[in-house]
Amino acid sequence: MTNGPDDSPADAGELARFVERFALHLVESGIPRMPARVFGSLLVAEEGKRTAGELAQSLNVSPAAVSGAVRYLTQVGLVVRARDPGERRDHYEVTDDLWYEAFAHRDKVLEQWSTVMTEGAKILGPHTKAGWRLDQSRQFFDFLRDELPTLMGRWREYQRSHTEEPGG
Repeated sequence: MTNGPDDSPADAGELARFVERFALHLVESGIPRMPARVFGSLLVAEEGKRTAGELAQSLNVSPAAVSGAVRYLTQVGLVVRARDPGERRDHYEVTDDLWYEAFAHRDKVLEQWSTVMTEGAKILGPHTKAGWRLDQSRQFFDFLRDELPTLMGRWREYQRSHTEEPGG
């Protein structure tokens, strides 16, 4: 099934329903609705990229709605903004390894959260329930930071042994 402008109405409708279902799951996990829809639209694009105009058309929304959505998605690291050589318009894209990249770059965020939890725990004191809770949060973030490189390495090993490129 293709997903470009030449889709038959049945294919386009089925794809649109999938994007909306996927977006609803993202919304339930805390991602705002329009960024979730834009992200879903990019995921199903064969090349993983679309211009703002193409996104607006595929989702039947205004360019302004797309602008805010892609701003959010680029800030959280799920989408990149790029321009092909010789092109005048930017496009937004998801990389083939987007989930890996999104999680691999969380180290800095986890470090920041750990630091702020440490500060809060010190302010509240280790013998208070709130101070203990903040320290437990800090320990959790530190644990994730320590384990993330190993987990990401295991993913690369798994990927090498279980993944075939399209058409391969």
